[in-house]
Amino acid sequence: MSAVLDSKATGASARNHKLGDWLFFNLTRGFAAMTLVLLAGIIVSLVISSRLSIEKFGLGFLWSSDWNPPMEEFGALVPIYGTLSTSLIALIIAVPVSFGIALFLSELSPVWLRRPLGIAIELLAAVPSIVYGMWGLMVFAPIFAKYVQPVLSGTLGKVPLVGALFAGAPLGIGILSAGIILAIMIIPFIASVMRDVFEVTPAMLKESAYGVGCTTWEVVWNIVLPYTRVGVIGGIMLGLGRALGETMAVTFIIGNSNFLSSISLYAPGNSITSALANEFGEATPGIYTSSLIELGLILFFITMVVLVFSKLLLVSLSKQEGTKT
Repeated sequence: MSAVLDSKATGASARNHKLGDWLFFNLTRGFAAMTLVLLAGIIVSLVISSRLSIEKFGLGFLWSSDWNPPMEEFGALVPIYGTLSTSLIALIIAVPVSFGIALFLSELSPVWLRRPLGIAIELLAAVPSIVYGMWGLMVFAPIFAKYVQPVLSGTLGKVPLVGALFAGAPLGIGILSAGIILAIMIIPFIASVMRDVFEVTPAMLKESAYGVGCTTWEVVWNIVLPYTRVGVIGGIMLGLGRALGETMAVTFIIGNSNFLSSISLYAPGNSITSALANEFGEATPGIYTSSLIELGLILFFITMVVLVFSKLLLVSLSKQEGTKT
């Protein structure tokens, strides 16, 4: 009798486990499917809402610099140029600085300084973007215009080809200033991710390299970076995504001009996010609103292309690693 009861209890327990596994599997699958549904819904809604603009301007919307709401003539060239240029400037500045911070915290910093400095960097990531924008407009821009831009014009501005990027009046606001503010904003994100992945590297590997006479730089370049490159690239992509989607800080400092008079980084410009923030609230229904929504659709595809490129880069690096002998 006891054996029969034990057998029944075992069977009931097995059925409960199977039911729990089935519920857990389908619940998690539902969450994953919900993400795909939300993504598809966003794309479909953006395409439908921007239909009027797509039908009127076609692909010419991408390379047209016109932005004249009264005449209902719109083009995305200026916002696209502003978005890409400011994000590129931010990455050029932020990546090496973040790498230096992460390297110092993980390999060179004294133990007593490592924790408070790491907390300070993480706190910078919590500062609201509007605070960065206000600081950039009221404090950074005047100092930048008075002390930094004249020096850049007198040095880099005289270099052939490159000099055109640093020509013009030192206004303090503009594409270069917006890129620098974005760099300051994304440095905490990239540095925090890099520091965390650097610390994941097994201590035995680093100690072995030090034991055979490697310098700190050789250990980082030959041991830490190859071991953590997926996380490093992920941190850089996180910072780039923040730079592409930033709104308020860029709106304060970029100048919000829809004219592309030159390629100078000193000139005021516009970005997709700042254009949406400034104009969407007062846009009239119809082609004006549709054009702004199409800007949002373009930003969505720019972000998607960046993510796809990063994934392909990681796959390529993995294949190269597998062919090494």
